[in-house]
Amino acid sequence: MRDWSLSFGDPLYLSLAADARLCKTDYVNDHIWEVGIGATDTERSAISLNTTFGLRARSMRIFLRFTENNLIVTDANAFITRPSVRRFYPNFLTLDFVPIESLHVTTEFWVPESHAVAGRVILTNKSNAIRQIKLEVCAALAPLDGQSIIPTQQQLVNILAGQTSGIAPVIFMTGGPNHGNGPHASLLLEMELGPGATRQLTFAEAALTTVAESFELARHSAARLWDAERTHIELLEIGQVLDIHTGDPNWDAALAFSQKAAHGLFFSGSEHLPKPSFVNARQIDNGFSRKGDGTDYAPAWNGQTPLDAYYISSILHGAPQVTKNLILNFLSTQKEDGEVDSKPGLAAQRGKITAAPFLASLAWKYYQTTLDDAFLVEVFPKLIKFFWSWFSSAHDRNHDGLPEWNHILQTGFDDNPLFDVWHPWSQGLDISFVHSPSLEAMLYREAKSITKIAKKIGRPEEETLLVQSQAETLKASLITSWNANQSFYSYRDRETGLVTSGKVITKKKGDGTLRPKAVFESGMRLLIEIQTKNPAAKRPEVEISEYFTRSKGEVETILSHQFQWRAGGLVATTQKIFTRVGRVSVTGLDEKDKIIVKVIDTTGEDITLALPLWAAVPATQQAHALIGRNVLMADRFDRPFGLPSLPVSPDPEADAVSMSVALPWNQLIGEGLLAYGFRAEATRLTAHLMNAVIQNLKQNHSFYQRYHAETGAGIGERNSLHGFAPVGLFMQTLGVTILSATKIKLEGKNLFPWVVTIKYKGLTIVRDSEQTIVTFPNKESVIVKDEQPCIVEM
Repeated sequence: MRDWSLSFGDPLYLSLAADARLCKTDYVNDHIWEVGIGATDTERSAISLNTTFGLRARSMRIFLRFTENNLIVTDANAFITRPSVRRFYPNFLTLDFVPIESLHVTTEFWVPESHAVAGRVILTNKSNAIRQIKLEVCAALAPLDGQSIIPTQQQLVNILAGQTSGIAPVIFMTGGPNHGNGPHASLLLEMELGPGATRQLTFAEAALTTVAESFELARHSAARLWDAERTHIELLEIGQVLDIHTGDPNWDAALAFSQKAAHGLFFSGSEHLPKPSFVNARQIDNGFSRKGDGTDYAPAWNGQTPLDAYYISSILHGAPQVTKNLILNFLSTQKEDGEVDSKPGLAAQRGKITAAPFLASLAWKYYQTTLDDAFLVEVFPKLIKFFWSWFSSAHDRNHDGLPEWNHILQTGFDDNPLFDVWHPWSQGLDISFVHSPSLEAMLYREAKSITKIAKKIGRPEEETLLVQSQAETLKASLITSWNANQSFYSYRDRETGLVTSGKVITKKKGDGTLRPKAVFESGMRLLIEIQTKNPAAKRPEVEISEYFTRSKGEVETILSHQFQWRAGGLVATTQKIFTRVGRVSVTGLDEKDKIIVKVIDTTGEDITLALPLWAAVPATQQAHALIGRNVLMADRFDRPFGLPSLPVSPDPEADAVSMSVALPWNQLIGEGLLAYGFRAEATRLTAHLMNAVIQNLKQNHSFYQRYHAETGAGIGERNSLHGFAPVGLFMQTLGVTILSATKIKLEGKNLFPWVVTIKYKGLTIVRDSEQTIVTFPNKESVIVKDEQPCIVEM
């Protein structure tokens, strides 16, 4: 196993939680810990384990204190040698440090299951003297209710115990400790260490409903065969994690921590989902369901979207079974009409809208790595049924063979200013009224993946002829959406097929009738915006007529229930298309409220509009134009820390959205660059993304949901999946696909500035700019110098 040496200023991710691959995790009562190794604040300056038990306590801290003679050391910043991280896994971490001169200490923290944590401290006297050392395991609990940690006994054994919010944390220590007399409750062991002598001890914390139950679990956890458990963990890591050595230790750490963090997001399957499922962030404030069934969890814990699944599967390059399990989870929610839920959760949570069409693409991606024909045979009928469900009248409302999104939450870009209603600078357009290039690109790629799957498993060609025909319809629509002036794709109205600029037609305060006398060359869809400062404002009723009299032309009445709340008021989109507007009548407004009628604006641009690149839709010339004039332009998407969500901000207050770098979308666009032969540009994009991740792991010891494209600063939720390093894009850009321990695919050349070595299940791949050396587990080696795609196997 690889030994690291990562200290406080290096990239670090120090969360620990129970590993679903090694135990049955508890989705509704999961204790998550964060290791402190010397932060500047006093709470985290010691070697410590920290949690809130999912906000059931203000804080819980377990930390170490060392004493020799009159020297007492707790603050890791005052150690002779400050702590460094040597090994790390989702549920296990090893630290080395020297708290007192010539006293070398190794501390291991381990989360064996959801309700317990354990530690092992190994002390070695490196001096020539006989030394009297005191070691204390201290604890401090700030309960929401109950009592702080106090010294007590259980079955004549000295322990520490407290109570908070219905749980009773108990700390047990091996070796027959006494209670310490310092400022914090502690368990103390006095030991004599001769020259070169080593002593080890184990402690464990558990928190169940009673002190007696917690004591039994803590004692049981401390008694487990530590070395055997660690070996089991390490063997699992060897088989499922890529050990990547670049020429930059910061890259190595970020890529390794991302794989650790991704594995750490998973929970065991449940009666509602057959396979292990994951949450989007696993932090110390998470993990407790007050309802007791998980149905009250926040969005980060109530399921995953297909885009989430696509991204985590790309990170866990060494664990392809993860992809298979996630596909099976989605398909387990499939209805008779073929629809698959957009966000299935372990507690039977459902998004209640149709999943974004990524599943066939994921299935084909999984097959290319595993060659699992049986899986393709199993899922093919469900995938084709899911594909066709998107063309039902629930999604293809005008039956033109081009579906529309039902909700912004399906898109993977919830803050899109054209459609979202949460920000005052957003438009709030109903997304079901536009043709979205991202949806059409996803469906086009699904059709192509389904066709490949059918051919691979020997299905008759006629079975996919309609799918192929549908793909051509989607491609024709995307061609129509191409904006030659910008070399980019555009949103279009679903009825008129037009791209329209927002233009105010009329506005007024309070109830009444307006006569705008607006005439349009082509039919236009309208947006009705109500501005109000009254949070209890009533929803109005609005009637729009093409002429002042109702007897001729189009007339549409927008009823109160059709208005949707938005920041600063309400918004509604007209069902009908208008060639002119002669009268607007409004009732139900307060005299201070304002109504604004405008043409919908579909000119907004965002990163999702580049998705046809990923789906290999544009012709080579168009793809080169899109990349050259958008992806590679500094005034568009080419920024120091990745591709931002928007090339231009709609408002100064929108900077955190417009300049936010979403790594899942960058992953997809990076794959698109590679599909069109832009390997150098994909390498550069990968470097930009890695710089953002590394900066935050070094400064804050955290991943973030998004990163600022210009500064690299973290934005949004800490330790979110969406901010993990793009391991999959790195491997694709490097041109290495590991099919098994005895078979790999190589293509292109290594354009990174250093030699890259990858180790996996006894396989070693060394790739420089000129050649690749592949050494198989049986020590046979192959040297490859050809840049053309090739399979290398033992």
